[in-house]
Amino acid sequence: MNATEIARLQDLRVEIGGRTLVDGVSLRLAPGRITALVGASGSGKTTTGLALLDEYPPGAVVTGEVNVPDTLVGYVPQHPATVLNPARPVAALLQDIARTQVRHLPRRARRSAVRQRVLRALDQAQLPDGETLLHRYPHQLSGGQQQRVVLAQALLTGATTLIADEPTTGQDALTKQQITGQLAALARQGLSILLLSHDLDVVHALADDVHVMRAGRIVESGPPEELRLSPRHPWTRELLAAADPAEPPEGVPALRDAATTGAGATGACTRRSRPGSSLTAQAPVLQVRSLTARHGRSTVLHPTDLVLPPGCTAVVGRSGSGKTTLARCLAGLHRTYDGEVLLDGAVLPRSLRDRTREQLAAVQYVFQDARSAFDEHRPVLDQVSRTAIRLRKVPAPEAPADAERILSSLGLAGDLVRRMPAELSGGELQRAALARALLARPRVLLCDEITSGLDTVARRNLRTLLAELLRTHPDLSLVLITHDRDTAALAARTAVLDNGRLVEQGPTDQLRADPRHPLTASLLRASPDRGAMPSAASPDAGAAHGT
Repeated sequence: MNATEIARLQDLRVEIGGRTLVDGVSLRLAPGRITALVGASGSGKTTTGLALLDEYPPGAVVTGEVNVPDTLVGYVPQHPATVLNPARPVAALLQDIARTQVRHLPRRARRSAVRQRVLRALDQAQLPDGETLLHRYPHQLSGGQQQRVVLAQALLTGATTLIADEPTTGQDALTKQQITGQLAALARQGLSILLLSHDLDVVHALADDVHVMRAGRIVESGPPEELRLSPRHPWTRELLAAADPAEPPEGVPALRDAATTGAGATGACTRRSRPGSSLTAQAPVLQVRSLTARHGRSTVLHPTDLVLPPGCTAVVGRSGSGKTTLARCLAGLHRTYDGEVLLDGAVLPRSLRDRTREQLAAVQYVFQDARSAFDEHRPVLDQVSRTAIRLRKVPAPEAPADAERILSSLGLAGDLVRRMPAELSGGELQRAALARALLARPRVLLCDEITSGLDTVARRNLRTLLAELLRTHPDLSLVLITHDRDTAALAARTAVLDNGRLVEQGPTDQLRADPRHPLTASLLRASPDRGAMPSAASPDAGAAHGT
């Protein structure tokens, strides 16, 4: 390995049970450079990245060369909850690392030094309000906040190489720009960064070198601008085409049509709704009245009134604004709240343990972190089938066939669904989680960032599927909790949360064209030009963030 390299992979091949996960991958990671791996879910990106940590799936057969000198490698996983101890608050998770770095100081100076290091790491990870989060446990944080806490852990270690696996997944547009700037600043400080991402805008803004993966192999490599303007491989062209908002996929516009036409049995609002007022005059499927939610003594969701009619509603807001807490209250997963949640006019019990089988089936939740929602010791098909047995009383022998049909419609077929969860990518598990929820035949489907772990092609296909779902189920209320502007644009109605408060709601087109609240404008407007995003080569990339 030459002096300009921090780490190197040469002809890496990873097999498990006769199946090839990574096939002949070679990479060079250099100080101050950002190397990006892009590709579909399951293409081998994460397996390649984890090889730098000498981490492989159980039973894997590994050949090739992995050369990482005696240096620290930080890792920010796509699903941060899997590496955060649920029994310890954020402060303890970070202080354990910081204490190892202040042992050379006099004992009386260590406590303040630890605190300063922790707060600085939180600020670097774009958690400027990190001090208020120190006493919370991981489950009390949003997915985006969890991700930034793990980034703070990596920064505290002083790692010289950082593996960032979908670091902008689950982040709002403003936080995404801040994290992009921070990664660029870290590269300028000499860190070597391996970026695993589906977000082609972020890749184009940050990466010095891009490698496109397909079925475990690198099929094309080059500078981001070259690949964007002159892609050679058909898969690269397909990824880029699917990411182009100017070319909506067939079927996607029907998602809004289904929610705004008479055929969909729903009606769009014709005037702007005030915060706290209903979004539509039509009889709601689900109704929220004066809902105020807490984490311990902290109020995280202030009095909220919301009506969810049939059709599609998007709930948007910055990471940590209360979106997931709201959805968990609706699903019976967060019961520390005042106010009421009504399904078809009847009050729902706060805890899912107190809800009837019919009520459980009626309100289904698809988690942002799908991996944590599956039992790692049971095949995916068995777990998906269980929904049909438990909530719809489908006979056990018939349930697997029922489950396979819907899994296949989501692109998960054959042997794939008979594997253990650990053998599926994050995006594949997200689709399996959606299939499990749909098997219940719900009245309300709460989707928490379900497109965030998918590549551009899979994301486009999922939107098409959701469009078809609304056309064939006109009584369904689909709630999209999302940071993705394109996904939010599919909804007929949008509700905007800011710091736990509902600040604006109304028809999506109206909010996009004439927003009253500044946050609405920043979240729903068209994606900024790539040139507006900081790059690793830009001297001003981190200037606005105190770096």
